[in-house]
Formats: sequence, C-alpha cells, structure tokens
Amino acid sequence: MHTPTDQSILVTGGAGFIGSHLAEKLVADNDVVVLDNLSSGRREWVDNRATLIEANIQDTQAVARAADGVDLIFHQAANVSVERSVDAPIESHETNVDATLRLLEHARKEDARFIYASSAAIYGTPESVPIDESDPKEPTSPYGLEKYTADEYCRLYHELYGVETVTLRYFNVYGPRQRGGQYSGVIDIFLDQARRGEEITVHGDGEQTRDFVHVEDVVAANCLAATHGTSGEAYNIGTSNSISVDNLAQLIVDTFKTSSSITYIDPREGDIQQSCSSIKKAHQDLGFNPNWSLDDGLKTLW
Repeated sequence: MHTPTDQSILVTGGAGFIGSHLAEKLVADNDVVVLDNLSSGRREWVDNRATLIEANIQDTQAVARAADGVDLIFHQAANVSVERSVDAPIESHETNVDATLRLLEHARKEDARFIYASSAAIYGTPESVPIDESDPKEPTSPYGLEKYTADEYCRLYHELYGVETVTLRYFNVYGPRQRGGQYSGVIDIFLDQARRGEEITVHGDGEQTRDFVHVEDVVAANCLAATHGTSGEAYNIGTSNSISVDNLAQLIVDTFKTSSSITYIDPREGDIQQSCSSIKKAHQDLGFNPNWSLDDGLKTLW
C-alpha cells in the first residue's frame, strides 16, 4: 500500500471505526496526532505511537493545538447517524459543517493537504446505478446535506485559496471495530443478531442493494489521496459491486452456519432502493483498486 512518510499528520476521529485503522497504518512512518472525543471511538484502538488529544471537534482550542504544524489532515470525525441528524439538525450541522470549515481554515494556515471523508448520502435517491461523481446531488436527510455542503467547501477552498483538498465519498463501509447498536452499519447489525442466535431483521422486502467496501480498502484510498488525485476533486470509494440486503442476510447465515432465521419488518422511511458506485475516476486518478471481496471481508468479522 502506498502510504505517506515523514509527515506530521492529524487524524480527526482517529479513535473511531475508520479513523483508528487509518491512524494505525500511518503511525509507523509519520508523526500522528489523533483528535477524538471518544464518544464512539475507543482509547485502546489508538496506537501507542500516536498522540491522542481527547476533545470534541468543536473545541476550537484543542483543534488549533492538534492542527499546529501539520502537513496532512485526514478529517474522519463526524456525526454519522442519519437518524440523529433528523432529530437534531442544528447540532449535527455544527459537527459536520462548522467543524469542517474551521479545519479547512487550519489547512489554509498550515498549507496542509486536506483529505475529507464525504458520503454517498450526498446523492440521495440515484436516478440510475452505478453512481458517477457528476450525478445529481439531492440528499434526503440533514446528514446528506451536511456532507454535501462540506464536500463543496473542500472544492471551494481549493479554488479560492489554493488549499490542496481531496474528497472521498464513502459508500457502505464495514469491517473490524464497527460498533454495534442503533446507528451501526447493516452488516454489523446482522452479525450481532447472528452471533446471538436472534432473528436477522431485514427492513422492507430486502431487495434494496448496497455497495459494501471493506475498511482496509477505505484506508488504502485515504493513503493514496495523500499524494495522488487532482486537488479540489471528489472520488467515489466503493467496489462497483452491489448485493441486495436479502442476499446479504442469507450470505451471513450460510457463511457462519448460524441458527438465525431471516425475518422481514417495516421498511425504513427514506431508505433508498439501489446503491452502487462507479469508481472509474478513483481508479484513474488515485490508482484505487479495492482488494477485499465481501466473502473475504465478512470472514474478518466473526
């Protein structure tokens, strides 16, 4: 994997699911600072060689301390819950937009390259799949709109101020350290139910499709974005393969020989039916090639 070396790096959300894997990959050859309030991350996921600043992304003094003298900023910290953004849109906006804007100002001041974790949620309900980066952006939640706003700020900061920004639009990321519970990914929820021998609950008819990308492939994309890619541009990070939620549930039952049965419950409001990424642009500009099949990736989780 191509990773930056001899850099001073800030990873926001670096104790969380994706951020901790990224910081772990970077810390061998770089000076890494992790900023995390540990609301969903864990202290034990932070490599001992990294410096942990335990603070909220909205703590301006802590952020200034963490960003001082950095060459690279990987901005992973966010409110990632669509439901929470619907329930508390102002609070979610402060975390996902205001904090990103302040970090971009630090990147401008430090002349640092800024890699932003955006989301496929910016596209809303796609007109067709696979989804291309130029496709319409019609988010269906405050979360999606917040991610799109910050995504656009990254483009604007490059055009206005010359800040080196690369935006990565994650599709459905899964892997070790994804936390269970209400806001977790569907793979993690299904696995948790299967481990307990409970019914695996599929919302709606299960025909909705998702593009699941392993966290190690997402880490690889971030490392590539540190030195590759056109500044000011955004890239889809997925696999260009999709699976129905129904087939995913069956795959988990078959792979892990669980006694769980699959049951169908009410569809979730606002759930999109089809999702699949086009990663041609990321392949051409970043050299991004996902290595993990869903079958292999699931086996890392049991």
